[in-house]
Amino acid sequence: MRLPTAFLENRKIQRIIFSIPTAIFSNEEKAFDFMKDIYGKGASCFYLPTLRHLQLFRELKQITEDESLTGICHLDAELGVSLLGKPLHQFESKVISTLLRVLPPHESIKTLLPKQSSPDILTQKEIDRITFNPERLEKELIHFNTTEIKFVLLNGRYGEWLLTLGRIDLIIKIVDWIRQKGFIPIFAGQWTTYFLPKAKSIDVAAYAVPINKKKSLFNLEKACELIKKFEKPVIALNPLADGKLLRKSKEAFLFLFEELKIHATIAEVSSMEELKRIMENMQGVHSVIPPRKA
Repeated sequence: MRLPTAFLENRKIQRIIFSIPTAIFSNEEKAFDFMKDIYGKGASCFYLPTLRHLQLFRELKQITEDESLTGICHLDAELGVSLLGKPLHQFESKVISTLLRVLPPHESIKTLLPKQSSPDILTQKEIDRITFNPERLEKELIHFNTTEIKFVLLNGRYGEWLLTLGRIDLIIKIVDWIRQKGFIPIFAGQWTTYFLPKAKSIDVAAYAVPINKKKSLFNLEKACELIKKFEKPVIALNPLADGKLLRKSKEAFLFLFEELKIHATIAEVSSMEELKRIMENMQGVHSVIPPRKA
């Protein structure tokens, strides 16, 4: 089955990127057979959130010798920063307390922060001392190969937390470092209406946020208007609302691709029945043809 395509920085991707739930990996042979079956139905673009996903993708690429197979690997933003020479997650309770302090009183993001916090907060001097530290990034990225993987999705809550602390410069350094290693960066966040305006100046190929016909975090109407007007490619996460929209996937995809004009979506699929329904309902979605150069 032929799936619609789009381009990110002159690299072709399918407009639906499939992800296999980690739970299926309790049986790696079954997980590999499932990935192979998805590929056999016409899918050539996979989101690879763990090294186990990457290993199976690598095996699939070896046996198929299909150069069009595209993988998008996951990289946690927290791996790229440190405070006083220590990973920032060691100061997480203070970071959370600081976020609660600096976010506006009405900001509903506060309700999504982890409950653990500290009576202490980071001082401005401590925030200023958070530094870019590629050492742990290097240990993770060593598993990726530019001949197999073209895209890296920079994810994890620390990306948004650093933006909130006013340290967009650290995200920019991580993104630049990813590019220097030969990969194309995508930046992901969960707080759609808060994240996109703050992150729009970062030089990435696309932004990934949770959005579907059922809901977006905070205000769905505001999120939709923001995405419609956003000048850079947007990738929708959780397009079927954790399976709640599976039976209405045709309407869900038309909403995303036709109304919001998103570039692509990452959809988790856990069975061939789900895959069949999704594939059938993607048939009304068109490819995005880049404009011809004059």
